[in-house]
Amino acid sequence: MKLQKTIKAVIKNGEQSGYIAEALDIPVITQGATLDEVAENLKEAVELFLEGEDPSDFGFDRYT
Repeated sequence: MKLQKTIKAVIKNGEQSGYIAEALDIPVITQGATLDEVAENLKEAVELFLEGEDPSDFGFDRYT
């Protein structure tokens, strides 16, 4: 089974340094020192958040 959905996120400058990323569709927030790092952290945080969850609870469609 393959899940597909675009999760929108906002990345902004951190208060002191680095960047903060916040997903708009699910309650996930993370940070990183660089744009690459914050993007990778966001991907990992979303995967962990959705692990073991029913994707349809978050509006995700199932594609096979």
